[in-house]
Amino acid sequence: MIPIQPASSLSDTPEPVPDLAHYMRAGTLQFQTLPPLALYVHLPWCLKKCPYCDFNSHEMRAAELPEQPYLNALMADLEAALPLIWGRSVQTVFIGGGTPSLFSPQAIDQLISGIRARLKIAANAEITLEANPGTFEKDRFKAFHGAGVTRLSVGVQSFHDEFLTTLGRVHNRAQALDALAEAATVFDTFNLDLMYALPGQTLAMLQADVATALSFAPKHLSVYHLTIEPNTLFAKHPPAKVDDDLAADMLDQITAMTAAAGLQRYEVSAYAQAGHACQHNLNYWQFGDYLGVGAGAHSKLSFAHRVVRQVRLRDPARYMVHAVAGNAVAQSFEVKRDELPFEFMLNALRLAGGFDLSLFPERTGLPLSKVQAAMEQAVQQGLLLRQGSQVQPSVRGFDFLNDLQALFLPSNA
Repeated sequence: MIPIQPASSLSDTPEPVPDLAHYMRAGTLQFQTLPPLALYVHLPWCLKKCPYCDFNSHEMRAAELPEQPYLNALMADLEAALPLIWGRSVQTVFIGGGTPSLFSPQAIDQLISGIRARLKIAANAEITLEANPGTFEKDRFKAFHGAGVTRLSVGVQSFHDEFLTTLGRVHNRAQALDALAEAATVFDTFNLDLMYALPGQTLAMLQADVATALSFAPKHLSVYHLTIEPNTLFAKHPPAKVDDDLAADMLDQITAMTAAAGLQRYEVSAYAQAGHACQHNLNYWQFGDYLGVGAGAHSKLSFAHRVVRQVRLRDPARYMVHAVAGNAVAQSFEVKRDELPFEFMLNALRLAGGFDLSLFPERTGLPLSKVQAAMEQAVQQGLLLRQGSQVQPSVRGFDFLNDLQALFLPSNA
C-alpha cells in the first residue's frame, strides 16, 4: 500500500514528535484550505511473506496473532495523533497489510468502532479492508461487512495454480473462486487484484485470468506488473523476466477487455465502473492528506504553512510497546518547499484524467508558477495535454510516465 515503505529503508527508533504549536508556526507555504483527510491502518501480519513483497509484513499463524494488544496500540497511536488533525473529518478509511483478513471479524468490528469513537468519519465514508482468499471462511466476509467494512479488496493475483505457487500465495484457484463468489454476494463494491508479466505467462494465460476476474462483475479491478523490488526474495533469486513487448501487449489486452466490460482505466494500475473508483486511493493521487497508524505506517499532514510526513516504528513488537506509551513515531520531517512540485506530480500524473490546475496551489501551498516551465516542456514533448485549466498525460505520457514525472524534479525546476 501506498503509505508503507520497504522496512529496510526506515529507522526503528522512536523520536519526540513536535507539538501542534511547532507545526502551526509561520512558514513559506500558504494553504487557504486543508486537503481532504484519510486514515490508513496497517495490520502487519500475513501467513506467508510473498517473494515479491517489500511491504512491512511479518509471517505469523492466525492463532498466534496478538489481536487485542495490537488494537490497544492502534487506539493509543490514534489518540496521540489527534491534536495534529483536531477538528478535521476523515473521508475514507483503508485497513491494509499484511493480511488484515487474518484478524477476526470481532477484532475488525472493535477496530472500526474505536476509530468512530475517536474521529469524525464522513457520512457514507468508504471503509476498505484488504483480504486474501487463503484466509477466507464462509460468512467471514459477511461478518466484516457487518462490522462496518463497505469495500473489500481481494488479493487474487492469478487464477493459475502454477503462478500462485511461484508468487508464494497461500491460496489456490478454487479458494480464489469461492472467495470472490462470496465477495460479489456481500459487497456492492469490491476490488480484485491481479498481476501480469509473470514468469512463463503467455498472452492467452493473461487473457484467461482477466476473463475469469471479469466473470464476477467487479466494479473495480487493480492490475499490477510484477516488479522486482530490493530486499525481497525475488531480488536475491530473480525469476525469468517477461519480454517487454509481451508485457506491453498484455497491458493493451487488459485495457481492451476491461473497457469491453464497462471498466475504464482511471489510474495507471486501476480500472473501475463509473462512480466506483477507489476514493481512498484517489485522495493519494490528488495529493490529499492521510494519517497512518500501525507498524511502519506513513502519514502526510498539511498545516497552514507546511506539509509534514511521519513514519511509525516498523517492528510490530516495538511498535506496540511504544504506541501504548504515546511515542510510536520513528521519523517526522517537513517536506522541503522545492520538493513539493515533484511530489504532487508524482501522484497527480498517475490519473488518466489528470487534474485541474487549481489543485496544485490548493494542495501544495505554492503558486502555479512553480511548475509552469516544466508543464510547457512536457506539452512540447508531447507528454502532457492541456485544455483550458485541465491538464492530463497524453497517451505517450502515460506510456512514459517516469519521463513525464521526472520533468518536475527539483533539479529540473
